[in-house]
Amino acid sequence: MSVLDLPSNREEAWRWADLGGIAAAAALAPVARPDAQFLDLPGAKLLFVDGELDEGASELHRVSVGAIAPSDHALGRRAARGWTLTLDAQAVADPVQVVHVATGAENHLGAAIELGDDAVAQLVETFVGAGWSNRFTSVRLGRGARLSRAVRLTQAAGFVSLRDEIVLGQAASFTGTVLAAGDQGARVDAALTLAGEGGYAEFGGALLTRDRLQQECAVRVRHAEPNGQSHQLWRAVAADQSQASLAAAVEVARHAQKTDGEQSLRGLLLHRTATVNLKPELEIFADDVKCAHGATVGELDARALFYMESRGIPAARAKALLTHAFVADALDRIADETVREAFAADAAAWLERAL
Repeated sequence: MSVLDLPSNREEAWRWADLGGIAAAAALAPVARPDAQFLDLPGAKLLFVDGELDEGASELHRVSVGAIAPSDHALGRRAARGWTLTLDAQAVADPVQVVHVATGAENHLGAAIELGDDAVAQLVETFVGAGWSNRFTSVRLGRGARLSRAVRLTQAAGFVSLRDEIVLGQAASFTGTVLAAGDQGARVDAALTLAGEGGYAEFGGALLTRDRLQQECAVRVRHAEPNGQSHQLWRAVAADQSQASLAAAVEVARHAQKTDGEQSLRGLLLHRTATVNLKPELEIFADDVKCAHGATVGELDARALFYMESRGIPAARAKALLTHAFVADALDRIADETVREAFAADAAAWLERAL
């Protein structure tokens, strides 16, 4: 499939997509393979280099690798092979860690996760290197199943595109956090469907952009059954002449009564030459729901900066502290302490470079 076979910015769902950035990343010349380190967690460890499994550096445990059913999504359909995790009812798996290494050009990889009733799993993914890393992830959660997922985008250059298609059964729970803290462009594209009564979905994260990078999220949560809850909390920090875009939608079906849907989109401009686009969206066809959204873009609080500087805190340090607090809002929801600390360290390293 041609690299140039991409959607158009004339399509509403792709209006802020950096399609030129994807094409440029796919054309990057080969680079040296960077070091890839796993977090100190038990369980499966998968290392993919340019979309191919490094068997010598991987421990599969319950994970298998092979063909997967592709998506019909414009980018997701490129992934016809990948890894699979299937858990029977009431099974509990150690964390699955996946490190994606890119060494230039383009690579595509899929994943299929299926959890039986009351099964529990945790997934941590990290992206390093340079190039276009394109990922499609399909998730199906049985009744009462629980999945937590954390994704770190820390490539030094290029672009990372994620397409997630997640279906929750009755009383199932999904919690996802994405942090873009590298020097790559990014698109976080997700469709979550609460297909069973009483489902719970929490999806959010932070996009940190500088120089002339463009990053975006495009997330739609559909409540198809009653008594569901969804929470989307996204933060964007833009410096220099970069652009961060957050588009988050909630759709409530006609019979999905007692739905509780919440969106919180906030952007922070470190320089007035930067851009943050926000687009919260509610489509409600039921009449007994509790749905709300908030969207704000601003700069660092001048009074808080003045107060901190008057107490002897250098200006750069004061800006870093306030910005870190702004980003921490989206990261504190990560339950695993080891993973949460790694994400906080990524955000701190980005702030040091940006400020």
